[in-house]
Amino acid sequence: MQTKNLALTGAAALCALVLVAPPAQAGAPSVTVTVMGTSDLHSNVLNWDYFKDATYADSAGNSVGLAKVSSLVNQIRAERGADRTLLFDSGDTIQGTPLAYYYAKVEPITQTGQIHPMAKAMNAIGYDAVTLGNHEFNYGLPLLATWIKQMRAPVLGANAVYDRTGLPAYKPFVIKAMKVKGEKPVKVGVLGLTNPGVAIWDKANVEGKLRFTDLVESAKKWVPVIRGLGADVVVVTAHAGDNGLSSYGGDLPVENASAMVAEQVPGIDAVLFGHAHNDVPQRFVTNKVTGRQVLLTEPGRWGQRLSRLDFQLTKQHGRWVVSGKSATTINTNTVQEDPKIVQLLKPQHDTTVGYVNKVVAKSAQALSAAESPYKDTPILDYIQHVQVETVKQALPDNTLPVLSIAAPFSRTAVFPAGDVRVRDVAGLYVYDNTLLAVKLTGAQIKDYLEYSAKYFNQLAPGDPVDVTKLTNAGNTPDYNYDQLSGVSYDIDISKPVGQRIANLSYDGAPVPADKEFVVAINNYRQSGGGGFPHVTGAPVLYNAQVEIRQALIEYATAKGTIDPSGFAVQNWKLTRDGVPVF
Repeated sequence: MQTKNLALTGAAALCALVLVAPPAQAGAPSVTVTVMGTSDLHSNVLNWDYFKDATYADSAGNSVGLAKVSSLVNQIRAERGADRTLLFDSGDTIQGTPLAYYYAKVEPITQTGQIHPMAKAMNAIGYDAVTLGNHEFNYGLPLLATWIKQMRAPVLGANAVYDRTGLPAYKPFVIKAMKVKGEKPVKVGVLGLTNPGVAIWDKANVEGKLRFTDLVESAKKWVPVIRGLGADVVVVTAHAGDNGLSSYGGDLPVENASAMVAEQVPGIDAVLFGHAHNDVPQRFVTNKVTGRQVLLTEPGRWGQRLSRLDFQLTKQHGRWVVSGKSATTINTNTVQEDPKIVQLLKPQHDTTVGYVNKVVAKSAQALSAAESPYKDTPILDYIQHVQVETVKQALPDNTLPVLSIAAPFSRTAVFPAGDVRVRDVAGLYVYDNTLLAVKLTGAQIKDYLEYSAKYFNQLAPGDPVDVTKLTNAGNTPDYNYDQLSGVSYDIDISKPVGQRIANLSYDGAPVPADKEFVVAINNYRQSGGGGFPHVTGAPVLYNAQVEIRQALIEYATAKGTIDPSGFAVQNWKLTRDGVPVF
């Protein structure tokens, strides 16, 4: 991260206290207020990996889940005093695991009236405010509204406004008053800001209904209001990273604007941010208007970390003023799960475990996604095959060739030989995308593939091949490397970006620039996610809101077997000056 020289970690962060106001006079009343923060929980409640059907484990020894977070929160409340602590979250709460999927799609809370597992856990832990992340919109506005009603904590999103009126669609902020014996209460204001990328990533759910305004401009509007209502401390909870960059182009406001908010908007004491999934214990940004230091922290993802922000306030001229502040992140692997949360969520957890272990088909052989980022693998061909068959069935009168686009979402996914379960399919297709089909020309497909091929680092002929250094050029994530089925092509990684696609052919002949194709594609990509060319403006021929993961499950169930001899086609490969890399 760019912030390494600004961040204090571990023990250093615990004792760091940055003075942000003139020292108080001797004997002036003082109080310390602690804010705890999570972000990007992605519906992890228990320390469990539903895709592996086992306790969560990674190479770094991390734990996940709100049950672990709850134990840390209980500790800090006991140490600091519950009346001196607050607990906030910066978004991406109700999507991300089969637990969330089950209660959004299999037994949706909008129909059953059940309490969403994340609402149940957060209510039990006692959150004081939760901010909307972009993934809150994945399952549509009705489910989001139901979850918000179930939450005891206010759910914030100041820059999500109604499309027609521009008025806030969600609560912009909340002010929490903390009693101080013999003194005025300390008022902590929290402003919630969500990510403008929702307009692209969940276009189908929000278009014509909601707009998402610039984080900086929204903060400039609301921070003075919060200060005017007497807030002594102002915290922004922002679902936006801190690098000032965007994964999309166009006219949308900046995606990762948290540091920009701290830098450009006066009156903010701290920003608890998310979206980037980084562990940022403590970072300071100088506000350009006031010259004061603004504290930033990000607690990683999935409940692996809890941010703790400490604010020292002293009484100056009859009011509380922040005179020092610091932050750190605490690893949740240092505590056991809170048994109260484990017990509370056990029925819904057990239901989900039963669902993901349901056998959907038998695989003729073991299929692995490990090499999918740099080789044409049968397991990704299975996604392509199901997408093509689904589109063909939906467009019986179509006479154009049907192609398909898929990306390697997971390098760890495996269909074992024998029984394939829901969790195996969910582990391969980890996102809640829906299927569309668009019309593209041969020239547009060539452009698309050239753009996708920027994922590979350039490698001269004869140079040694190290697969660990072959991919993710320019920090392009795996999910933004699209592979195309139905046409054949080579990717010459010895060539510069934009000149890599060779031998593009269909049915044994070169693809004419004006030849038209139907292309199966997911909603994230079609709506502009990843910035791929041509697809956002291409004619949409099919959009039945079919979830791709569910289509994979249903296709496997109907067939009963997954046999690569029926769908695996080696149609693309990496080359260097025409010589295959593998």
